[in-house]
Amino acid sequence: MKIVMFSMTPLFPDQAMGGAQKQLKRIALHLARLGHEVTVLATRRKDTNTAFEWGEGVQVVPIFRFKQPYPEPYATPIYNISSAIQDLGDYLHNADRFYLHDGGFMFPYVYRDVPTVVSYRSVIFSETLQSAYLFRGDYLVLISEHQAACFQNTVGRFFPDYRDRLRLIHNGFDWNFFKPTPPEGILKHIPGLNPDDDLVLYPHRPEAPKGIQGTIDLVHRLVHRHGMTRVKALVPMWIDVKLAPDVWAFYDDLQRQLEKRGIKDNFIFHDWVPEDLMAEYYSLGRVTLCLGSYVETFGNVAYESLGCGTPAIVARVGPNRDLLPGGMVDQVDFGDIEAAAEIARGIIAQKRRTPPATLDYLHEGFSLDRMVDAYADAILNAECREDLKYQYVPMDDTTTFVLAPWCYISSRGIYHDFLAAYRTSQTLMALVKEYRGGFTFADAKALGVEQDEVTNWYRDGYLVPRLPWTDLSFRM
Repeated sequence: MKIVMFSMTPLFPDQAMGGAQKQLKRIALHLARLGHEVTVLATRRKDTNTAFEWGEGVQVVPIFRFKQPYPEPYATPIYNISSAIQDLGDYLHNADRFYLHDGGFMFPYVYRDVPTVVSYRSVIFSETLQSAYLFRGDYLVLISEHQAACFQNTVGRFFPDYRDRLRLIHNGFDWNFFKPTPPEGILKHIPGLNPDDDLVLYPHRPEAPKGIQGTIDLVHRLVHRHGMTRVKALVPMWIDVKLAPDVWAFYDDLQRQLEKRGIKDNFIFHDWVPEDLMAEYYSLGRVTLCLGSYVETFGNVAYESLGCGTPAIVARVGPNRDLLPGGMVDQVDFGDIEAAAEIARGIIAQKRRTPPATLDYLHEGFSLDRMVDAYADAILNAECREDLKYQYVPMDDTTTFVLAPWCYISSRGIYHDFLAAYRTSQTLMALVKEYRGGFTFADAKALGVEQDEVTNWYRDGYLVPRLPWTDLSFRM
């Protein structure tokens, strides 16, 4: 088959801007190994503007002129958008299948006659969300129960047959690569690095929601409260640092804060790490931090780090709450840096590594072979289907409300993933605990809560209406 793939994000021969691009490459290569011809169309920019091959049978063509650097790719001249529509149409003219990776392309009429599989890798970026509400694909691949519940209770509210299009495919990893690996090339990539230091890893993009502030606060505690002066936090410099003045300014602000807090020498900023050195990079660390409020759809970092033997500390945000069972990974409530610092101190002092039980669970549950086989099955067997039918359901006295899947009750209150904040309303907590199957306006009134207050909780995203086809117990 001739398979065309779409990536709004720029692609590179030997590095990736994030986990979503790594997964796209693995899927494309697997389909090529099965004998199919794969063309991946991506956004071009100065540092990736010519076609290249990811491997035999996979050609990457940086053709689209969406606005760069990210975000707001559609903030581009009108003719660039029409060119994108034309270009994709030209490639799809002779295509047997279309795979739309992470959404982003918002014109479904272009691929209506080609069997299409769509996969979303975000519940945040505006172009992904817009394309989600315009979904006209034949199958929709989602990568975690949390993400599936989010889309099911938003987009899916209006389409009773929505979940019939869904397939849940967890990310998979090459555990022959992500394993404890002696440092060689990474020491050349990061000159002056001392492997004997207590290295704390922050392998994330330079976005505040990714947890850089929590990392700074944690290192400050370890150094100044516990006297752990050999702690060094490794922070990769984002690929866009030379293209975007705001990214450079972000790092400048970090440097000023570190100097003011007396921990400048405890941070090492280095070049973005190539894919082939990531196992060495993870293996170097004593602990990997994932303390941000960023709502991942899966979050590869913790899994990759654990596979390489380095424990991870993750905030209970999004899918981190349920993808790994208790005891498999260290978790803290978002913002609880005190608890995170104590865990990190113990991990470093004990020289703790990933326990065998966790490695066994990862190898069994998050296999790369299983992932690419599932994608191949979805893409190769896709068939054109009729558009989903919109259904209006009024919100009235019969509406039943439940706690939104992006919220959970913690000791600090009800945490809201998208607000990155806790709500300490005892009334709201009492309602969702008393009526676990859902409550109506009348139920709330019986506990002294007026309808307007329930409506405000709904408008603020703490509650969702429960419909027969959006049951929160739904699992694919």
